[in-house]
Amino acid sequence: MKKSIFSLAIITLLFIGCKKEQDPFQISKQSIGLLTDSTQVKNLKAVFSNDSVVERLLDNEFTFNRTDIDIFDKAGNKLLTLTPKVVQDSTSTIETIKVLDSRFKTAKGLTSSSTFGDIKNNYKISSIQNTLKNVVVFVNEINAFITIDKEELPAELQFDMNAKIEAIQIPEKAKIKYLMIGW
Repeated sequence: MKKSIFSLAIITLLFIGCKKEQDPFQISKQSIGLLTDSTQVKNLKAVFSNDSVVERLLDNEFTFNRTDIDIFDKAGNKLLTLTPKVVQDSTSTIETIKVLDSRFKTAKGLTSSSTFGDIKNNYKISSIQNTLKNVVVFVNEINAFITIDKEELPAELQFDMNAKIEAIQIPEKAKIKYLMIGW
């Protein structure tokens, strides 16, 4: 009896000792560090306890009464911009995250300072959307949509909003303008 209790205690200690701590800069399909797709606005200060959480109410005809929440590190560097699903509701979850700091990365190394080649070589591109000034690349595997400025594209594609842009037409060295995660 004592032997089985001792063995159980050793196994328990091994599991506790081997428990992997969450990387505060890891991007996955349902989380960014300690922030998850079910985190409520009211819990953001606890999730980002070592950082500054600043809420901005954008209320004009172009932003449609939207609240953005900026996360800054202690040095004053902007890390993320979060947009809640419901404006001014502390129980709302986060709808989109703009990743601004290149320390945030996916398991395959994608960061806000990556290139299109990094996306293409590591992820299945779900779709590409052509907009007025940008191309938006969707990667469902990580719930990401990545904006690339059309200035990074060949000249014949920069001004044609109706062109169907394929991955092969985007240069591998094209820089990411915005790395966004959408839940």
